[in-house]
Amino acid sequence: MRSTTAWGRGAVGVIVLVSALASPALAQDDEIGIPLGASPPAVTIEDLDGKPVNLSDYVGKKPVLLEFWATWCPICAGLFPRIEAAHARYKDRVQFLVVAVAVNETPRSIRRDLERHPLPFPVLWDTNGNAVRAFHAPGTSYVVVLDTAGKVVYTGYGEEQDIEAAVGRALPL
Repeated sequence: MRSTTAWGRGAVGVIVLVSALASPALAQDDEIGIPLGASPPAVTIEDLDGKPVNLSDYVGKKPVLLEFWATWCPICAGLFPRIEAAHARYKDRVQFLVVAVAVNETPRSIRRDLERHPLPFPVLWDTNGNAVRAFHAPGTSYVVVLDTAGKVVYTGYGEEQDIEAAVGRALPL
């Protein structure tokens, strides 16, 4: 018999996969995910060693970019050069985070992928879908940018997002 938790993860997986394949790119004007101007609730996920990480610990120091990601997501792979370019430009001014979804993933499979394709910023593990629910993530390759006050200034989805412009919305003039 499947537990409710297992069913919930499976349902999130179907939603993530269908959403990831549905559209190449959607930006904040399409009103996807958490609304602009919202402050996401405090949510605890894990690092790849299973230690709890409260995402709110990153808020308030500098802007934050979160990407909902999976090793098996080709759209995430296509988006990565844009995120890498923004990170190279803004790494001292913006906290970049990857939230690995727990759909057909394990911390071990993520570590294996990171050995082959290292990421220059923290990769966190959304083992129970807490961050997916808190940010209303419609799928992988979903990006949320928070300003220093923790307000959502950008949401986008897909490979063709202008990540540098998205990050620019969170930086003081």
